Amino acid sequence: MAALRSLSSEDILCTAKKLLSFVDASPSPYHVVAECKKRLNSAGFSELREREEWKVEPNGKYFVTRNQSTIVAFTVGGQYRAGNGFSIVGAHTDSPCPRLKPITRKNKHGYLCVGVEFYGGGIWNTWYDRDLTVAGRVVVREDGKLHSRLVHINKPILRIPHLCIHLQRDMNTQFGPNLETEAVPVLGTRMMEQVNSPVTYSAPSKPDDGQSYTTEADKHQPLLMKLLCEELKCTLDQVSDFELCLCDTQPSAIGGALEEFVFAPRLDNLMNCFASVEALTDAYGLDNDSTVRVITLFDNEEVGSNSAQGAASTLTELILRRLSDGGAATAFERAVSRSVLMSADQAHAVHPNYSEKHEADLRPNLHGGPVLKYNANQKYATTAVTSAIVREAARRRGVPLQDVCVRNDSTCGSTIGPILSAKLGMRTVDVGTPQLSMHSIREMACTTGILQAKLLYQSFFENFADIEESVIED
Repeated sequence: MAALRSLSSEDILCTAKKLLSFVDASPSPYHVVAECKKRLNSAGFSELREREEWKVEPNGKYFVTRNQSTIVAFTVGGQYRAGNGFSIVGAHTDSPCPRLKPITRKNKHGYLCVGVEFYGGGIWNTWYDRDLTVAGRVVVREDGKLHSRLVHINKPILRIPHLCIHLQRDMNTQFGPNLETEAVPVLGTRMMEQVNSPVTYSAPSKPDDGQSYTTEADKHQPLLMKLLCEELKCTLDQVSDFELCLCDTQPSAIGGALEEFVFAPRLDNLMNCFASVEALTDAYGLDNDSTVRVITLFDNEEVGSNSAQGAASTLTELILRRLSDGGAATAFERAVSRSVLMSADQAHAVHPNYSEKHEADLRPNLHGGPVLKYNANQKYATTAVTSAIVREAARRRGVPLQDVCVRNDSTCGSTIGPILSAKLGMRTVDVGTPQLSMHSIREMACTTGILQAKLLYQSFFENFADIEESVIED
């Protein structure tokens, strides 16, 4: 309670509102990275490109992206030398959602539908009867080149309607839809499409055997392509391909009678993307720091991280090796042994209606502070040493911490922590801010937790070099 009262209510609310703006501007992983880039550029960071030579200077601020959906940013301490350690906060840019298939055009009983593939482990029934739209990236041919451009149609154009209870009386006791046939979003009706005649081309919804579509656009509903082209200000024949996510059109909000809650999509894990960017840009003392401060925001965590832009790729190692360049032959290996990764992913707060799902002595509360995650079976990578380092960083900034460990009769999720810990051989700790409704289309957290997470990561960056010197592992 004392730690909570030490935070200014104005600072709590201001930080929460900044998170809401970040979330609303980030309906897809591509938009998350674009929003991070905008904030980093405003803070004086310079963009590096993987395929080019790097010239990294002490006190420099840099970022690099991959696939437009993963971003790594870092600041170089004024006293840094190759072989010194890295303080890293890692999170992920993706969230569970339906994504458009390569061929989406489906016509069912006069309805114009859109074929989707369900990405990650979402609570899919929460996507029913929501006002949905699409966001992501579209590859457009322009001036003889292929441009990958972001798009977000900011109005409700899709809906997955429930079947009425009169035709499914057991809906409230056993609702488990077939995601292939019973969760297909509706875009419009054939009748109104014919009345409005929005486009001049047509194609069969499903080609005969051996028949191929004439153009890429023919694979999709004409109405959808018209909306995309209007948003991008391009023509149909310029569209080469796209990667689009479904997303809710309802804005994020601060709620509760005391304005203590955040109601928003994708809090897992945009809260930690936001907090880590804020911490990296606000952290002071870079001139006297002997380490490199790093944030790694990866795509594809929700589906296992096994991609070129995921945490299981070589991206982190390649970047850290480049930052260790110029030292002795073993500079990178020495740097890894002097580094700590903080894997920052949301945690499960105790639920008022399902408290028995938590271990009785390990029930994180909203407003109680960031949560240290433990799992003996290595679903989380926390050790006694790495938790002690985080506890010291928290103590120096007055941030309260909580602990969590799942029940023995419960399953346990995982994070990028164990993946990177094993891949790099780096000491790692798993942390997260407590929330409810994880993987729902609308999630719930507390306003206090956002600022607490940001202050913890900032203290970790500012104090890591000093704390690391005090760690003795005999």
